Amino acid sequence: MAEIKVDEKNFDSEVINSNLPVMVDFWAEWCGPCKVLGPIVEEIAGEYEGKLKVGKLNVDENNQLAMKYGVMSIPTLKFFKGGKVVGELIGAAPKSTLETEIKKYI
Repeated sequence: MAEIKVDEKNFDSEVINSNLPVMVDFWAEWCGPCKVLGPIVEEIAGEYEGKLKVGKLNVDENNQLAMKYGVMSIPTLKFFKGGKVVGELIGAAPKSTLETEIKKYI
C-alpha cells in the first residue's frame, strides 16, 4: 500500500477514525528536507502495511490542518492513535529513527 494523500476533506476518515495507528507526513513541494524524507516515508508505507497507515499532507494546500496541529516547520511527522496525536518527529531523519518511533505505536 502506498501512502494516502490526506487533505481537509478526508483527514477525519483516514486519520482520526482509523483503526490503525497513522503517521502523517506534513510536507511541501518546495521543501528540500521533505524530498529527502519522501522515499523513506514511501518505504515505510510498504513495509508496515496492515500495521501502520501512512498519510502525506501538503501544508500549502491544507494550511488549516497544519495550523490546527501546530506544524511550525517541515517536514514534520505526526503519529496518531485512537484519533489523538501521540508523537512527532520534526525534520528529516534516518529510517532507523522513524522505525524506533513507529514501534512505540504499533
